[in-house]
Amino acid sequence: MDPKETALSSKTLFEGRIVTLRVDEVELDSGHRTTREVITHAPAVALIALTDRGEIFLVRQYRHPVGRVILEIPAGLVEPGEEPRETARRELMEEVGQDAGRIEEIGRFYSSPGFSDEVIILFLATELTPRRLEADDDEDLRVLSLPLEDFAQALDEEEIKDSKTVAALWWLQAKGLAPCSGR
Repeated sequence: MDPKETALSSKTLFEGRIVTLRVDEVELDSGHRTTREVITHAPAVALIALTDRGEIFLVRQYRHPVGRVILEIPAGLVEPGEEPRETARRELMEEVGQDAGRIEEIGRFYSSPGFSDEVIILFLATELTPRRLEADDDEDLRVLSLPLEDFAQALDEEEIKDSKTVAALWWLQAKGLAPCSGR
């Protein structure tokens, strides 16, 4: 039987626009009691925007929590009442100025399950055509395209440190669409 934890109590410490922080008291199967700090987070989407020329669109933006510019695939939060596929299409147009003839969900994963319930829904967007939506006013993005053959090298050189972008590269490699990393 898989281990489990039984929640005994829960106290919300903070409720924000994107996250909620709570502290739960739990009991382990062994009977031991402990606390868990939990971040509740809205689901998010991330996109592998693959061009007909074998390039991936990436965005370069400053990320305040890590204090640096990060190179990552386009992504964004699923708005209340919005379907993830709609979010993916909207984010693609807002962040990289492209629409997709085809958007396929390829997987879901937890960004950091040790303390957060955030799930990221990964999509492959193909048959791209230029179409821009107004960008969010709280983002300052630089868009670039990277040939698939350079994607693994960017990971090797630690240009890419973002987990959703690393997951995208591994998916592309598993499907034989991108060369494997040299490390």
